[in-house]
Amino acid sequence: MTGRAMDPLPSPAVAAAAEAEADEEADPPATGPRTSQVTEWRALDPGRMQMPQGNPLLLSYTLQELLAKDTVQVELIPEKKGLFLKHVEYEVSSQRFKSSVYRRYNDFVVFHEVLLHKFPYRMVPALPPKRVLGADREFIEGRRRALKRFINLVARHPPFSEDVLLKLFLSFSGSDVQHKLKEAAQCVGDEFMNCKLAARAKDFLPADIQTQFAMSRELIRNVYNSFYKLRDRAERIASRAIDNAADLLIFGKELSALGSDTTPLPSWAALHLSTWGSLKQALKGLSVEFALLADKAAQQGKKEENDVVEKLNLFLDLLQSYKDLCERHEKGVLHKHQRALHKYGLMKRQMMSAAHGREPESVEQLESRIVEENVIQTMELRNYFSLYCLHQETQLVHVYLPLTSHILGAFVNSQIQGHKEMSKVWNDLKPKLSCLFAGPHSVLTPPRSPQEDGVCPH
Repeated sequence: MTGRAMDPLPSPAVAAAAEAEADEEADPPATGPRTSQVTEWRALDPGRMQMPQGNPLLLSYTLQELLAKDTVQVELIPEKKGLFLKHVEYEVSSQRFKSSVYRRYNDFVVFHEVLLHKFPYRMVPALPPKRVLGADREFIEGRRRALKRFINLVARHPPFSEDVLLKLFLSFSGSDVQHKLKEAAQCVGDEFMNCKLAARAKDFLPADIQTQFAMSRELIRNVYNSFYKLRDRAERIASRAIDNAADLLIFGKELSALGSDTTPLPSWAALHLSTWGSLKQALKGLSVEFALLADKAAQQGKKEENDVVEKLNLFLDLLQSYKDLCERHEKGVLHKHQRALHKYGLMKRQMMSAAHGREPESVEQLESRIVEENVIQTMELRNYFSLYCLHQETQLVHVYLPLTSHILGAFVNSQIQGHKEMSKVWNDLKPKLSCLFAGPHSVLTPPRSPQEDGVCPH
């Protein structure tokens, strides 16, 4: 939070200051080239958005509308080898802005910092951890996926999507994007100072907001725990498909190696020389079918990773950001408000003691009391605005809940398509096994199934 955001002001003064600051941003003075550049990048600033109709506390978005806001791709580009370190860069492409820019992990870090600075009462998703020494490809790929989830959640978040910071990050192609982001964040205060409704947030809150907040927090905690377990199981299913692919490939290679064996048969086994030769030729050819089976199993595993596991991770990232927001509310503005009230109570007791002693209140004491009262009023307004934002973020989480049906649909379709393709390859493979089975009188017959022999499978 900026120093300006914490200036002690009474309720009317805070409202006036917020409105004045918003008006000032709407028509910035032309003081030079630097101001004009900043003005150009503020085209999407929410401080100049029109006042919402009806109750501004209520969100009217659907999941499809949020997903349609933007789709951002984050892809790895070849590593640049420095003198001592290798730098990983990402190509970040936005459909909405029709842009493609290069970003490094530290650029994401600065973007995350300024976003959290400007929107302390909103769900800002967490970033994946920094690169550890000796990080392997699996770690780098996992971080790429996490960065992609982060930027898509941000790009689809209603207040973030209309903010100058997002446009800067997704479309500014210069080399000093970190400086541009910090410069843009320093030009204005946080959302509380820019929102015209901040001073009246209490008027829109339901009377039982604290009870609703506690119930919503408990519900989302339970949903998070369940989705966490679902994600773990989905990861195991996808991992088994990939392991199955590796096993099928090795199985086929071993059959090929057996068919390619050139060890001569001993003389006493010469009677079966032609049979063994036919078997080897057939085994050698089966490796192609098993390689195809392995490829189908690997495709199914990758599809489950991308369509099921990643969507579960996206929703988990959103839920975790809500949990983090709840903690920031309790440990941040609410704690500061309570601390200010406690400090003011102590000061009042000291002044009352001085009054009993008939000591006149000094100018310094009077100024201190006025300052404390203004601080408490400002913190109280911030507390209500934080609850206002929390109420909206809770609605946003519920807008994302239908993503569950998307995830289940993707999982079912993946299983159907994967088993269908695998079944086709297995059925194509079965006729090619006929030459492996030699029956009586040198007639080649495959083994009969238990049902064909009239034997109960049990």
